[in-house]
Amino acid sequence: MKSVVIQQPNELVIEERSIPVPSAGEVRVNIKLAGICGSDSHIYRGHNPFAKYPRVIGHEFFGIVDAVGEGVDEARLGQRVSVDPVISCGHCYPCSVGKPNVCTSLVVLGVHRDGGFSEYAVVPAKNAWHIPDAIPDKHAVMVEPFTIAANVTGQAKPTEQDVALVYGAGPMGLVTVQALKGVYKVKQVIVVDRIDERLAMAQRSGADVVFNNGEAAVAAMLEEKGIRPTLIVDAACHPSILQEAITLASPAARIVLMGFSSSPSEIVQQGITGKELSIFSSRLNANKFPVVIDWLEEGLIDPEKLVTHTFDYHHVTDAIELFEKDQRQCCKVLLTFDQ
Repeated sequence: MKSVVIQQPNELVIEERSIPVPSAGEVRVNIKLAGICGSDSHIYRGHNPFAKYPRVIGHEFFGIVDAVGEGVDEARLGQRVSVDPVISCGHCYPCSVGKPNVCTSLVVLGVHRDGGFSEYAVVPAKNAWHIPDAIPDKHAVMVEPFTIAANVTGQAKPTEQDVALVYGAGPMGLVTVQALKGVYKVKQVIVVDRIDERLAMAQRSGADVVFNNGEAAVAAMLEEKGIRPTLIVDAACHPSILQEAITLASPAARIVLMGFSSSPSEIVQQGITGKELSIFSSRLNANKFPVVIDWLEEGLIDPEKLVTHTFDYHHVTDAIELFEKDQRQCCKVLLTFDQ
């Protein structure tokens, strides 16, 4: 089989490997589609501190179960599945309180263990989620990105009363916008970004108000409109955003951080306690695959609005470079693995 391997930073090869055999409790997935994420680019460029090389990247993937290991029901053969990349122990403290995404021995496919940019991948059977026939392949491969939004909203618990402010109209900001509007029917969603084309994507995903914060201050815009956000999501992941969010937030608001910046954020504690703000962080997803599959079945979200480009996996280098360089026209890039 062919696999996309990052041998070391900035060295990508398409390598011939043996087709893997599933062990007990595992299934083998014949991969059809995979999505490119920023973390794949970071591993390729050597900017992901968790990755070990060589590594088959890819943690957003969909395919068909074509082999099962010992103890796995053979009825699973032929199932269309989307794969949850989060592998957890199930018994440590985080796992025991429903947060397997921060398991003390966390393994993420495509980061700590080989992932889905390959013609075949072996994964734990419990991580391969059956996709109903009504959900098309192109939507099934997008389950994982939407689980990020499901995790964010699971923390913040949006309501129809909320006025939400989302920083960043990249893929993670856009899936969050769709969840806020399509699933939770939030009263108003405001999206800020510095790229007008990305703001147009946010409008297509349901944003009520979009604003270019490279041209004017968010605070001035909100003050002019008389808006105090009750829910703020940082999907832009810059360390300066947290203090601005604290300043702009309504009393009793919630703030959710999605970023992995290692740079410090300077904040004034009084702004948090004075308004009794709740600050959450969100990493990966905690058992959100069935949640998103339900959203898709009910037509509450539309992955089609995010997919802008599709490449055959042989052109993966071109696909990643487009994803990195063209933030105006490119949002979600898919790779096809048709054999």
